[in-house]
Amino acid sequence: MKPKFCSTIAAVIIALLSLNQLAAAQSADDKAAEDKGLAISTERKARDKGWGSSESDIQMILRDAQGEENVRSIRTKALEMEGDGDKSLTIFEQPADVKGTAFLTFSHINEPDEQWLYLPAIKRVKRISSNNKDGAFMSSEFAYEDMSSFELGKYKFTYLRDETLNGQDCFVVQSVPTDKFSGYAKIVSWIDKQEYRVLKSEFYDRRRDQLLKTMTMSEYKQYLGKYWRPLQLDVVNHLTGKSTRLVINDIKFNTGLDDNDFNKNSLKRAR
Repeated sequence: MKPKFCSTIAAVIIALLSLNQLAAAQSADDKAAEDKGLAISTERKARDKGWGSSESDIQMILRDAQGEENVRSIRTKALEMEGDGDKSLTIFEQPADVKGTAFLTFSHINEPDEQWLYLPAIKRVKRISSNNKDGAFMSSEFAYEDMSSFELGKYKFTYLRDETLNGQDCFVVQSVPTDKFSGYAKIVSWIDKQEYRVLKSEFYDRRRDQLLKTMTMSEYKQYLGKYWRPLQLDVVNHLTGKSTRLVINDIKFNTGLDDNDFNKNSLKRAR
């Protein structure tokens, strides 16, 4: 074998080994980022356990691209479930065209969520199909899937970087939905390092693979000496120019709610 030919083979072998080493290093880095993303998200979830039940009064402000507003009054009820996702009930009180509308969600960890919408105009309970979870909730910039509780089993997490947001040190974590019917390709969230509160989330559309909307959460208040809740949520749709603001006026915990307050049969009687 000629020396020149041998040196060529050696160079190819060295190059292949280098590529394998780079791939292995990249794989290790990816695994570390996934582990850290999951650890951050697990801590986020752990810090919000044990609140039991809650009720709140909310203003929903819808704004179109021209800035015209439509204001709604809402009441919500929520029940924490052991070993599964939470249950929630949303009741519209004003204005007249939506009064009496009620929305029930049974969130799950590893199964599709169950959701029902009661429409008083036709006195009918409509089940929201799992393949329609990306639909707009009551003409707002929230999707039906946004109305479910945050559960670790619904996502694959990746830590992206550290970043400062509004003077607060944050983890930036990417969440990729595991549900094939999700409307999102990914969600990128800024989570403050001190209290593990989500300050901002960017939602990327699955079909267009581009930034769809941004949600910012502000005016955080601590309840029961442990649980943080934002008193204002703003969602801006970057494709339509529309936005939705939620202003939480009051939250009460340990309100004595149980399973009987969250079932399909009670939707029509929701008050």
